Amino acid sequence: MRTLLILILIFFNLQAEDKKHDLSIGAGAYFQSQPYTNVDTNIIASPVIFFDNSIVYAKWTRVGVYFLGARDEDFAWGFSLTAQPRVYGYKVDDIDGMDERKKTFEGGLAFNVKKGSAYVETMLLTDILDRYDSWIVKSEIGYDFKAGDFSFYPSLILIYESAKFVDYYYGVKKSEELGSRKAYSPSAGLMVGVQTYIRHPITKNISTLVNLRVDKLSNEASSSPIVNDDYIYSGLLSLIYTFKY
Repeated sequence: MRTLLILILIFFNLQAEDKKHDLSIGAGAYFQSQPYTNVDTNIIASPVIFFDNSIVYAKWTRVGVYFLGARDEDFAWGFSLTAQPRVYGYKVDDIDGMDERKKTFEGGLAFNVKKGSAYVETMLLTDILDRYDSWIVKSEIGYDFKAGDFSFYPSLILIYESAKFVDYYYGVKKSEELGSRKAYSPSAGLMVGVQTYIRHPITKNISTLVNLRVDKLSNEASSSPIVNDDYIYSGLLSLIYTFKY
């Protein structure tokens, strides 16, 4: 997968204008808490790639290809096709009597606008692997600023989750009833999150990159009998190497 991504970047960069672009590559440890009862926090090794040459882009583990847009020094906008992993769910033996809820990949359409240091992005994503077999809409608004040697990238995130999405990850089927746990079929809901990236240079090319994020589950999700925490906490600690490409 990583080799394929690099080949795609090389191919499209050859087609782009004769201009150097920043490419940041690295790796780190990622964690994501699970709101379910008795389900452990996910801790995994994660690649980290940031690149954007107005044709293709990579934003951490999300990749995309622009098909319409424009960019100048202070303003940019673009439509793209995009894909990302969803590290979420639980295994069949994590919650007694519940079937597995699997991780998946999402893909769809993204639209972003950037004016100076402020940006807005909206994505319509569907489940590529047909786990929850539906769609979500994610919108993010953020601002970039510096404080001394530190760069900060805070943002507010709104995610509208379809009824099928909420039902897949938080619902309880009739066959999964157990004791006081009754069947639960939730409707669509809105999850709200805040996050920031924090970057600090170590050398000219090497930096630490930290991501911190908190998401508040929708009321429909937090009302599930298999949920015991209204919040999902996640983060990344990584080293990245940045050079002109």
